[in-house]
Amino acid sequence: MENLKEAMNYLVELSKMAETPQVMEICGKTYSNKSLTRYDKKPVASPIKARSLSSMADYIEHCSKEFQGNMIIWIVNETKVLLMSELNGEREREVLFESAAETSEFSFDRWYDQERFMIELQANFEKNEDREILLKMAGNVERKNNVAFSDDGKTQVATMQVGVASKADVIVPNPVRLVPFRTFQEVKQPESEFVFRIGNNDVPEFKLIEAEGGIWKAHAVESIKQYFCEVLTEMPDEISDRIVIIG
Repeated sequence: MENLKEAMNYLVELSKMAETPQVMEICGKTYSNKSLTRYDKKPVASPIKARSLSSMADYIEHCSKEFQGNMIIWIVNETKVLLMSELNGEREREVLFESAAETSEFSFDRWYDQERFMIELQANFEKNEDREILLKMAGNVERKNNVAFSDDGKTQVATMQVGVASKADVIVPNPVRLVPFRTFQEVKQPESEFVFRIGNNDVPEFKLIEAEGGIWKAHAVESIKQYFCEVLTEMPDEISDRIVIIG
């Protein structure tokens, strides 16, 4: 029994040692074997979240009294913008406002059937000449001798109905210049080139493939930066002089 008691006491001591943080120095750096929580850390505000740039602009104009020091508008990418403080005494930044754009849900490099492709084109792209050409093409293409088109790897020829009974072969346009909704609605949507393809299945199907390697993202960020530059010039100097735009 005495040995059992000693063993139990030993286990209790081990558990206490496991609960106690061990602090050590290695190569001049201080480390702990546990994750510690500070209770004297200054609390920070939770960011206001919105879906537009104008909402952030309204906040800056009407709630600047909430700023502590200078502020930064950080354009993270084409769909996300943060309003954050300068570094505080803890070398941290406080995010006061976050805007995340609602963008097109169109999936590039994915096949769509005839009806869905036409719906997606109208719902997720601005109207322009090439979009109207694709709508006309997709709405009228049909199979001919079990083949809807001919394809040499670069140019496709599709059979398109042009009247009640007549049909004609037309060249499928490539590349096409389209304007998807891919950034905030307050700025101009970037136009890009896309490769348009018609599938060789039992029913007509179509897809669009991005052809510019994401160059449009840089244009979108620049447009967002220009938007805030113009907005800030219309605000009092005591507000605009305290804000830096990074993007």
